[in-house]
Amino acid sequence: MKKAICSEKAPGAIGPYSQAIEANGMVFVSGQLPIDAATGLMAEGIEAQAHQSLENIKHILGAAGLDMSHIVKTTVFLADMSLFAEMNKVYATYFEGACPARSAVAVKALPKEALVEIECIATR
Repeated sequence: MKKAICSEKAPGAIGPYSQAIEANGMVFVSGQLPIDAATGLMAEGIEAQAHQSLENIKHILGAAGLDMSHIVKTTVFLADMSLFAEMNKVYATYFEGACPARSAVAVKALPKEALVEIECIATR
């Protein structure tokens, strides 16, 4: 059985998908663009965008009764690999102890011309 997870503190889906789905004790969070749900605006620069994407994930996990420590895997999509170090600096501030497994890839383009999009899998 699957259950949709939704937070009003994170931007709504811009297509036919859920912010997150929970199934069998796992929460699959869709890729989060760096959009502030309150303003609908995207942050400027990679550090601010990485922060906003991770805050969106934090809000969605909160709606599921979880926090960042429950994340077991993330995937970071970057508009350019030259943004990796700055993204990584922000990313590191969101995790303590055993960090989740992670992939980071550069893609040709991201929706709304974002510099970063981050998705994750968390467990109960």
